[in-house]
Amino acid sequence: MNRDTGFPRADAEHDFLRARRRQVLSRLATWLRGEPDDVNITLPFDEVVAALGWEGQRRLGLRVIALDSIVGSVDRGSDFDRRFRPTSGRVRQRWERLALASRRGEAIPPIEVYRVGELHFVIDGHHRVSVAHALGLGTIDALVTEVRTTLDPAGIRYRGDLIVKDYRRLFLERVPLTGEARASVVVTDPWDYAELGEHVEAWGFRLMQDSGTFLDRATIAARWYADEYQPVVQMLRQADLVGTRTEAEAYLWVAGERYHLIRTHTWDDDVFEALRARRR
Repeated sequence: MNRDTGFPRADAEHDFLRARRRQVLSRLATWLRGEPDDVNITLPFDEVVAALGWEGQRRLGLRVIALDSIVGSVDRGSDFDRRFRPTSGRVRQRWERLALASRRGEAIPPIEVYRVGELHFVIDGHHRVSVAHALGLGTIDALVTEVRTTLDPAGIRYRGDLIVKDYRRLFLERVPLTGEARASVVVTDPWDYAELGEHVEAWGFRLMQDSGTFLDRATIAARWYADEYQPVVQMLRQADLVGTRTEAEAYLWVAGERYHLIRTHTWDDDVFEALRARRR
């Protein structure tokens, strides 16, 4: 709780002004550090779920949740920043009314949120979240609805991270890897997922041509990972060609370079010697 002067209404007004000042200073600091514009923007729930892939939902009921886990909003993204500090004076009247009630110890109804992984998105109660942050609270009561998604939301910090998640979801629809294979094939550039998806589909087409048998996507994905990806990654490690890339990025690079240099789809010592020379 911030310093109490003994006059709750005046304290509530000061709380709002303090929150606005912190929001402006945070925006200025972001600009001075040259950080992306989206670092202080609340994550939009619809875009997050679209990127991750919606699978279902269930009501969990009343829970106590950490304020720091609330990162987004369903429909009030412009009134508050990522830390739910007010971005203008438009919300001041209602905000101060809630702050006054909190300072007087009045009962505040729980907010409503969606839960995606460990992240929470406000359906109703944006002002209550903002006031709780301003008063230095760590938790808040919430009616929680859990949303299940195709991809794990871990790693989402900013709006820009959704692009990578969206491309990964599309890649896994084209190349339905499972288990360890699914977890290990990771790239950082979203466009690499598109290129890798095309590469695996082309590999699968050649496999079907060679075998004279139609194979579904799941079978091709499993065969590609076991017969192509893992052996190549092992050779890349032995040849010290992974470097600072992820293994999937190294695989994609070396597969493209192999064809450009030698015009072959096979793997042998000549390929790796040419690639070492290329790297130098």
